[in-house]
Amino acid sequence: MASKVKEQIIQLFTENHDRYLSGQYLSDKLGISRTAIWKYMKELQEEGIEVEAVRKVGYKIIGKSDRMTSTDIQLGLETKKFGRQIVYQEEVNSTQIIASELVMNDAPEGTIVVAERQLKGRGRLQRNWVTSDGKAIAMSLILRPSISPRVAPQLTLLTAVAIASAIEKVTGIHPNIKWPNDLLINKKKVCGILTEMQGDADCIKSVVIGIGINVNQVESDYPLELSDIATSLRIEKGQPFLRAKLIQVILAEFEKYYEIFLEKGFKPIKILWESYAISLGKQIKATTLTEEVIGQAIGITDEGQLLIEDPAGIVHTIYSADISFNK
Repeated sequence: MASKVKEQIIQLFTENHDRYLSGQYLSDKLGISRTAIWKYMKELQEEGIEVEAVRKVGYKIIGKSDRMTSTDIQLGLETKKFGRQIVYQEEVNSTQIIASELVMNDAPEGTIVVAERQLKGRGRLQRNWVTSDGKAIAMSLILRPSISPRVAPQLTLLTAVAIASAIEKVTGIHPNIKWPNDLLINKKKVCGILTEMQGDADCIKSVVIGIGINVNQVESDYPLELSDIATSLRIEKGQPFLRAKLIQVILAEFEKYYEIFLEKGFKPIKILWESYAISLGKQIKATTLTEEVIGQAIGITDEGQLLIEDPAGIVHTIYSADISFNK
């Protein structure tokens, strides 16, 4: 019950951002005493939320620390579904593992798992994804789309578009998307996406999307072997960012594009994806499980597969591969 009341308080401040809300107003809205309201506001302060209290005027949220608790994320969240249920933990082996367990326990679509430290994060092809303590976003998002399993990979491209758009809105930086699941800034990786599907041959039960973003790392946080290939939003912009704010915008952008995708299919998302794509028109090498394809990336199909034209003029359709730029 207490948690529900706190969520309602957070929602009221979200709906009335930059305004003072009196203790009496909150008391009337929630049907609890002004003393109880005072206790909840103290609780928010203890969680790192800056609350200004003015006698005979009321309370106002004036700032947040750089944390990613459910309170930090939901205070200012403008989505209908995504992020309305949050599982936050200080340390996990993998947010993907926790999200997959939640799926088995019927967690609703839009549930997210967030962690400050991720010890055994995974990228594509079972690569490790290192999450710096207190400086990165490690998050998994649960989906339950009514779509065919064959189009599930398009959700990776949709996620990349949503994150690229959110980064642009929050930081002013225009990132690039490298097919299928990396976001780059100045040709260095800033974000990785891992999409895992649960279901049968003709039916999706759930999709769990793992997102790792380098936000506030500085150059000294990276080992020498990563310094030339990895970057962070702070390094590129020269200033830190509130991770909860970035998560809020990512969830809002994702919800918007997800609704378009479910209603109109992948074509509208494809146009947006191509506006961020770094590979198109470039000479690249695609390494699949069975072959290497070298040629010019000429686009993606309406289903999201990469098209590469080799020197002989043959166009190859790539469904899954490791992509590198061919110098």
